[in-house]
Amino acid sequence: MKMATPAGRRYLRRFFPTMFAYVAVLFACVWAIEAWHPTGLELVVLSVLPAVPIIGAIVVMGLYLVEETDEFLRQRIASCMLFGTGVLLAASTVYGFLVNGGAISPSAELPLWAFPLWCAAWGLAQCVVGLRDHAAGGGE
Repeated sequence: MKMATPAGRRYLRRFFPTMFAYVAVLFACVWAIEAWHPTGLELVVLSVLPAVPIIGAIVVMGLYLVEETDEFLRQRIASCMLFGTGVLLAASTVYGFLVNGGAISPSAELPLWAFPLWCAAWGLAQCVVGLRDHAAGGGE
């Protein structure tokens, strides 16, 4: 999707720094935990710190939706976000039933994939909708 609107450009100016911060904070915290073997409050802080940029990215996505003044784009963004939410809910439900049924063991790491899965589904929906609109002659 082109970011031709001012809201879209602001979104990109906000989103990329939060993702760079996430990568930097994640690597720093993993390194610190492995190097120093902290316990107690220090371990809690280092464990939670990488979530802060992710929460920031979620805020940035919400701001994009709120600040977009083009009603067509806003509806398209919201619909694609809803698709991402549906994919995440469906995957979580299937995973939960597989764990509850004993078919697989629970994974402590799996919840870390919720945000990337939602983003991937949102992005896929945006691509499909963009291609559909382009094929119909109304794409941007």
